[in-house]
Amino acid sequence: MAAKIGWCVELVALALPASVMAQPPARPPLASVSHIAVYTSDPAKSERFYVHDLGAVKFADPEDPAGARYHFAPTQFVEVLPLPPGYRSISRLAHIAFNTPDAEGMRTYLAVKGVKVPARVTGAPDGSRWFTVVDPEGTPVQFVQPPVTPPTVPANPLSSHVMHAGFVIHNRGAEDRFYKDILGFKPYWEGGMRDDHPTWISLQLPDGRDWIEYMVIGTPDTTGIPADMSAANLGVLNHFALGVPDIRVAYTLLWNGERLEGQQQAPKIGRDAKWQLNLLDPDGTRAEIMELHAIGKPCCSPFVAADPEK
Repeated sequence: MAAKIGWCVELVALALPASVMAQPPARPPLASVSHIAVYTSDPAKSERFYVHDLGAVKFADPEDPAGARYHFAPTQFVEVLPLPPGYRSISRLAHIAFNTPDAEGMRTYLAVKGVKVPARVTGAPDGSRWFTVVDPEGTPVQFVQPPVTPPTVPANPLSSHVMHAGFVIHNRGAEDRFYKDILGFKPYWEGGMRDDHPTWISLQLPDGRDWIEYMVIGTPDTTGIPADMSAANLGVLNHFALGVPDIRVAYTLLWNGERLEGQQQAPKIGRDAKWQLNLLDPDGTRAEIMELHAIGKPCCSPFVAADPEK
């Protein structure tokens, strides 16, 4: 009887189309930004900015012992790395990263989709796992499986939420094929300095409300950092944002804590109709303090997905 059952199973298997027998792996969830990694020319100054000014908690970096992680939440942080020897670029962006519960599943999924992936994920003593790919324009993108027991991070009075990461691109169509078509990112808002020319393209993660922001420069047929772009302007474009419920409370906290030394900006309403405050780390990377919700109608396009909740 067992042999007959096995024979029947084989017949059923032979009758199924190849597309059913070899189902592609499902994409593991992507619900939140993990971190943005930036280079520093002066680690001590960076530490003061991220700890004293922004209120992050410093931890050792299991990925690079020479670096440091400045946590705003147990699984969200800014990774600060020393400039590599011989580094010539004006860019201070090392990579962007997203959290996933299954790094190996994500690696396999991307491989099936034709993305070049490393042979294996990397593990760390804290139990985290990660791997890195590059997007169509060469920006390193990391997928991080947090440790089962992430570090304990007290609530930060300023912000406990790395809400989005922005980075320079040229070719929106090429980037969309990676972030939207393969990874499943979804539109959130788009705008720019001109109503009819969107150059800030916000895409939410497929399983959450954090987002990335394309900072479009040049034309789709160009690549790299324009020869006439300054390090200061590039640092404004490559940025991260901390979410706050009330910019007035955030600004008051920074002001009373004497955390605004050397900063030139005051809160303002952005083109997306959200209150924001732009600060710069010692190497020029922009830290955007942004309210969760718009106070009115944004320029250029409506929001087409729900805002972060906190």
